[in-house]
Amino acid sequence: MLWLLSGPTRHGESNVNAPNLISFIRLLLVPVIVWLLLRGHFQFAFWAFVAAGLSDALDGFLARRMNVQSVIGGFLDPLADKALLVSVYVTLGYQGSITTWLVILVVFRDLVIIAGAVLFQTLNGPLQPQPLLISKLNTAAQIVLAALVLGGLAFELRDLNVELVLSFFVAGTTLWSGTAYVIKWGRQASAMEPEP
Repeated sequence: MLWLLSGPTRHGESNVNAPNLISFIRLLLVPVIVWLLLRGHFQFAFWAFVAAGLSDALDGFLARRMNVQSVIGGFLDPLADKALLVSVYVTLGYQGSITTWLVILVVFRDLVIIAGAVLFQTLNGPLQPQPLLISKLNTAAQIVLAALVLGGLAFELRDLNVELVLSFFVAGTTLWSGTAYVIKWGRQASAMEPEP
């Protein structure tokens, strides 16, 4: 994986920069957090999740501040985010801390988006990833719910009513976000088709 970071960017610079290294470290945190959860070390898992969340904000800030962009960075950052969220949701679902139907919905939405992106690029050429506003809201809601559940497990302060309300909000934004991507890419594909 490290060899990917050593390749050139689209402008010829090195991919080895602070934002990409932070994203890579966040990706490495994913199996650590899953292991901590499975071992029942909820406080350590909670703080590792918080650190991963803060690193996401930090690498975005540094990328803008340093004005560094790379092809690998454009894939590594969302990959680390998705790997973290999906892994935490699946693990918490396995432990019964997050309801199974929500875990399935979150994972299915990501699979649909990945499959749609691959299909679009296969049929129509390069796809410029531009997160929709609803997608950003959905990701934020997923993070808040995961942090709330992890914090509740870590400090034995769970509020199941709040978690239930937030779960339905996550479900709604997940459905909305997935549908919005399918519609957007469908329209883009239709616009690119040659007229008969």
